[in-house]
Amino acid sequence: MSLVIAVYGKGGIGKSTTSANLSAAMAMKGAKVLQIGCDPKHDSTFPLTGMLQPTVIDVLDAVDFHIEDVTKEDVLRTGFAGVDTLEAGGPPAGSGCGGYVVGETVKLLKEFGLYHKYDVILFDVLGDVVCGGFSAPLNYADYGIIIATNDFDSIFAANRLCLAIAQKSQRHKVKMAGVIANRVDYVNGGGISLLEQFAETVGTKIIGKVPYHDLIRRSRLAGKTMFEMEGPDKEKCLQPFLDMADLILGDPELSIPTPMNDREIFDVIGGWK
Repeated sequence: MSLVIAVYGKGGIGKSTTSANLSAAMAMKGAKVLQIGCDPKHDSTFPLTGMLQPTVIDVLDAVDFHIEDVTKEDVLRTGFAGVDTLEAGGPPAGSGCGGYVVGETVKLLKEFGLYHKYDVILFDVLGDVVCGGFSAPLNYADYGIIIATNDFDSIFAANRLCLAIAQKSQRHKVKMAGVIANRVDYVNGGGISLLEQFAETVGTKIIGKVPYHDLIRRSRLAGKTMFEMEGPDKEKCLQPFLDMADLILGDPELSIPTPMNDREIFDVIGGWK
């Protein structure tokens, strides 16, 4: 049975770039990895494949939504280091529910028997939305991982995600593996004190610190992983992903988070420094 990881986080903080490089790092460690993008924007796997691949919704639309006519070859593409990729996609804006597509994609994986064919399946899930179909990956996940930056909006979203993981853990096996601090600005002295205090408060920990670096930004635009880029700080940018791959493929310390309620986090975070 595959190790299933559900990665969440506030939109626009580099979650998909981090997920793709983490998938690549695990593959470089010898794991057979499948990354599933769960965002109608369908660009989660772009750094792995260098293309916007056909989505599940595209393929289903082509066969008039007869799911029995879809094969795994129709929706899977192989990218860097042999990482297989799949994009759920979504309906045109204003015309349907993207969460429904994610839920159908989760079912399709079961139909294809893919939960038994990989060492790791990583779901990269849309922003901070955990309602309906967007929470479906948590029904199958072993680990929940939250990617966050050191600011209030990101931490507020992370707290809501902790609530979703805590609730799902009552009926499913999912537990929290930790928080990845993204865009850590070492050059300008930016720390992660807010994130560290948040992690301690909700009963989890920081499992990785990804630097805020132009090489990572350019890798995203180029449709490449960090392993394929060149630059003087390449090793510094790569090392966090390699370290996290070791942690995740090993035996990480798991927990069931104890999130704050919405009013409480507004009151509490104002006193943090």
